[in-house]
Amino acid sequence: MSWFTKTFSSTIGRKIVMSITGLFLCSFLVVHLIGNLQLLASDGGDAFNVYSAFMGTNKVIRFMELILVLGFVFHIYDAIVLTRRNKSARPIDYAEQRPQENSTWSSRNMGLLGTVILVFLIIHLYNFFVPARFGGLDTVSIDNEVYDNLYAEVIYAFSQWWYVLIYVLSMIALAYHLIHGFQSAFQTLGLDHKKYTPFIQKFGYAFSILVCLGFAAIPLYVFFFF
Repeated sequence: MSWFTKTFSSTIGRKIVMSITGLFLCSFLVVHLIGNLQLLASDGGDAFNVYSAFMGTNKVIRFMELILVLGFVFHIYDAIVLTRRNKSARPIDYAEQRPQENSTWSSRNMGLLGTVILVFLIIHLYNFFVPARFGGLDTVSIDNEVYDNLYAEVIYAFSQWWYVLIYVLSMIALAYHLIHGFQSAFQTLGLDHKKYTPFIQKFGYAFSILVCLGFAAIPLYVFFFF
């Protein structure tokens, strides 16, 4: 086994990979939110359908999709491995242990939050990504060009209360996941300094709340006002 494999299969190595992939996925969330905001344009979905077509056909974007998938895979896999290692290292909790006094709720439940997000991701991909990439959508003409009408598919999904509920609850789980994960990533990468850490904590908190609030607001707005 090479030094590279040994390093990144160790506990600290896996934490570094989780941190890097986590921050990369944060950048994806920003781009994805900007794209989703096209749903609110008062043009009958033209902007969103054009945006979706661009994301599905641009070669650079398609290549970045592969990087994104790898990011998700490494992030999830390392999370599972680290969780198992932590449990095996301490199979029986101490009787007098009071974790609530030494850690936040989100840090103690990252596995649960991650599971909720993973289940939502599978549902989300099945409803939108699969039809958009592999067909099955109706088409619409925009400026004499034919586009898949993903907008209609999204609006239909957001008109169903159960899907909106799942979406909003998942965004709450994601917010808690990010609140802990954002700060933890910088700490793992050694970017922990008494001068800058308070700013990183505040920025991470604001980022987590605002991004997830933005995602949650879209299906709620569609459900109540469309």
